Amino acid sequence: MAKIYYVGDWAVMLGPVFAETPFNYTHKGTEIFNYGKWLKDAIESTGKHEVTSVPTWDFYRLGPGELEKVLDEYDVLIFSDVESKNFQLAPQFFDRSKFGSQPLTFPDRVRLTVEAIEKGTHAMFLGGWLSFNGEMGKGGWGRTGLKQVLPVKCLDVEDLRENTEGFCGTAVNQNHPMIAGVDLESMPPILGYNIVEPRDGCEVIATWKETGDPMLAAGEFGKGKVLAYTSDPAPHWGCNFVYWDVYERFWSQAVDWLLTDRED
Repeated sequence: MAKIYYVGDWAVMLGPVFAETPFNYTHKGTEIFNYGKWLKDAIESTGKHEVTSVPTWDFYRLGPGELEKVLDEYDVLIFSDVESKNFQLAPQFFDRSKFGSQPLTFPDRVRLTVEAIEKGTHAMFLGGWLSFNGEMGKGGWGRTGLKQVLPVKCLDVEDLRENTEGFCGTAVNQNHPMIAGVDLESMPPILGYNIVEPRDGCEVIATWKETGDPMLAAGEFGKGKVLAYTSDPAPHWGCNFVYWDVYERFWSQAVDWLLTDRED
């Protein structure tokens, strides 16, 4: 059984906030949202894969040596709405009690991730406001070494394209195993995506019909296979997508393609 480590698509809502007097602001309620449950369930639906779904804040808090264990243990990595700061910073950099005793440095999680993919760990990079270059450049993937293993090129500016009428996909290579037997034009409205550019040596498998921008792309980097889906596998962009009648098939075939070279 393949093991998959899925980072992102969780959120916490604090509130609502009540201002009862000029000096008293009360937060009433805390709710945790696991928006990744649809993708996790879809990948696990065949019974061939096991998904560990991790909030981004838990990934950020991984201590020295902990990411290395993840990279050794898991066959596939998924990053969805995980801005580059989660790779590049560590909580200890903001702990003033640790300042001055010795230089604060930690293993480079970007380098570790890239090296793992090149050695044979597979990966999925998925869209959202904090993916690719993202809202106001907050995603930042293209400004880090992650660009070495992305099958698309990130823009240097905000890359969000959104529309309340939605977008639909269209196949470039209908015979690719990821989308074989899947009619992308039957997708429900996708409310937005990240604009990216094709990358030399990688394949654009599907595009957004209305614009021609890449929707699904794939590449191989060393021994690792990587796919990029430029929209969100979960709400909000995917609030209709997760109820598509072939949503499970779409994602299970994507993971199967990543693992075709894996010996069970």
